[in-house]
Amino acid sequence: MTDGTRTTVSGTAPLETGTARVDAWIWSVRLTKTRSVAATACRAGHVKVNGERAKPAQQVRAGDEVRLFHAGRERIVVVRRPVTKRVGPPVAAECYVDNSPPPPTPVEAAVTGIRDRGAGRPTKRDRREMENLRGR
Repeated sequence: MTDGTRTTVSGTAPLETGTARVDAWIWSVRLTKTRSVAATACRAGHVKVNGERAKPAQQVRAGDEVRLFHAGRERIVVVRRPVTKRVGPPVAAECYVDNSPPPPTPVEAAVTGIRDRGAGRPTKRDRREMENLRGR
């Protein structure tokens, strides 16, 4: 089926020839579980396209770099193919190049500042010490 903007080949996902909304693209390539989570991440400032903060309706095209901070981890991906429909994991892996740093090992993830119960809210100094401990 050909209609000018999309071409569908039997048995495969729609091939997009232009742009896609960043929230729809993040959801369709399975970086987030739902589209509403992707849109919320955009509104909260956790998504950047080419270094600029992205709104949910911002368009992405092939070659754009998308940075997503989600689930305690930063994902850095380069768009290969903009898709708007959710695709399966093998096809989704072909839609982007993952340049993300490797996830922390369980030992690194376990190194966190532990506060005594009832110690109250951390002070600015406590927060800075915890960030230094985490290596940020």
